Amino acid sequence: MSNVMFTAHATAQGGRNGHVKSDDGLIDQNLVMPGESDEKGSNPEQLFAATYSACYDGALNLVASKKKKDIDSEVTADVSLLKDEADNGFKIGVVLNVQVKGVSQEEAEELTQEAHKVCPYSKATRGNIDVEINTKAV
Repeated sequence: MSNVMFTAHATAQGGRNGHVKSDDGLIDQNLVMPGESDEKGSNPEQLFAATYSACYDGALNLVASKKKKDIDSEVTADVSLLKDEADNGFKIGVVLNVQVKGVSQEEAEELTQEAHKVCPYSKATRGNIDVEINTKAV
């Protein structure tokens, strides 16, 4: 890899019923499979939803600023664990629910599509998982 700008470090132990921790300790979470335990904890899908929504919102605001659009936005990522019929295993799917203030519905849709082209998470998932974008100008 060349031109590395930043590297994050996190370590997981025990898989979906384990623990994950970042090297700086800001992330320090027990992991549990939803519905399988009364224990409190997060899961990979929830963590991915948090990071994808943050990254996508950053890309959206970058695109808007380059187009000289003054927006206020909110992105909610719904990340689902799905049955994969192809191999009888599992896969994930994402729905990005995007609210954009300050522009028309048409402009909001243009901005969200452009953000999907430049967001690093969107680039990483393109062609690998289904990503649906629901855009609403508010």
